[in-house]
Amino acid sequence: MRLKLIAALLLAAVAASAVTSVSSYAADKRYDVGATDTEIKLGQTMPYSGPASGYGVNGKVEAAYWRMVNAKGGINGRKINLISMDDGYSPPKTLEQTRKLVEQDEVLAIVGSLGTPTNSAIQKYLRGKKVPHIFITSGASKWNDPKDFPWTTPFYPPYEEEAKIYGKYIAKEMPAAKIAVIYQNDDFGKDYLKGFKEGLGDKASAIIKEASYEVSDPTIDSQIVNLKASGADTLLTVASPKFAAQSIRKVHALGWTPAHFVVSVGASIGGVLEPAGLEASTGLISAFTSKIVGDPAWDNDEGVKQFLAFMKEWYPDGNPIDGSVQVGYAVAQMTEVLLKNCGDDLTRENLVKQATSLSNVSLPLFLPGVTVTTTPTDYSAYHIFKMAKFDGKAWKFFGENISTTKK
Repeated sequence: MRLKLIAALLLAAVAASAVTSVSSYAADKRYDVGATDTEIKLGQTMPYSGPASGYGVNGKVEAAYWRMVNAKGGINGRKINLISMDDGYSPPKTLEQTRKLVEQDEVLAIVGSLGTPTNSAIQKYLRGKKVPHIFITSGASKWNDPKDFPWTTPFYPPYEEEAKIYGKYIAKEMPAAKIAVIYQNDDFGKDYLKGFKEGLGDKASAIIKEASYEVSDPTIDSQIVNLKASGADTLLTVASPKFAAQSIRKVHALGWTPAHFVVSVGASIGGVLEPAGLEASTGLISAFTSKIVGDPAWDNDEGVKQFLAFMKEWYPDGNPIDGSVQVGYAVAQMTEVLLKNCGDDLTRENLVKQATSLSNVSLPLFLPGVTVTTTPTDYSAYHIFKMAKFDGKAWKFFGENISTTKK
């Protein structure tokens, strides 16, 4: 009897230990809607149609990246299900599609959605739902607002900080410049314009003519004609790819030869300069945070080689020298870093916690010295840029890395 009693007690102890172990293991896994043992469901909107459809490749390359990740086993054993919806770059449509992603598809988070006006349309909605709205592909300053919008984080280099670089450069190197500016009439364009004037400082009065355009405009040819007529010898083009190409092409067609600065959003060789004409693009000046794919100077770079190999296998229809493709690739890679950091705590709260606690993260296509760091009080991801000039074939970097002051 005593032996049987001892055996029963031992079995009970083992069983209790097993239950405790299982309970402890289960307790280590925390999920919100959109995450399970086998899947992480993410959502986003992209302009696959409409006036900014050139940006649609961002979503296509992200989808290709997740196909690759899933083929290799996913992240911590979970497959990534990215649901990417077309919003036509129309804010009302963005809200409609985002509501569907949250309320019907039940995604864990909205990740990498593109555009300033489009993300503006969903920011309050996602805050109200406490859904992570992270790694936005827009550099508007409004995304760095931890106090009022703690669920929203940016990824794209901040427009204001980039624009300050052009302003400071012109003020120092071209003090007699007479400046004209063409900009998109929304938060995207106005952020760049604000930063540019801050960078110019007391030289801001050198801006003798400004012109804006609406994203629904068919062309900006008339604005460029008026800017030329102002007598300006320096031009800043603040435009998305379609309109940046129009600006470059029209400036060249008019025989106007200003010192022409174009913001990084509109500086892609494949997405802007080739459509505008490489001859017309010669002499352009811009600033970057990433290596220039297609420039022979980077042909032997390991990060570039990895990217080109990925493109060949997983997105062969994509153009590897299109800057928007490279941005989408970086967004997906940063999201992979984030999800790995989350481990088995796949709650919405932890997702935002991890997205706002990144420390010196470097990605394969970043320029040497460029890293991403975020804190709970400063969501801005970038603060290092480098200027470059287009020589008709490639962007050629000059000067040292430029560090902007983080707010």
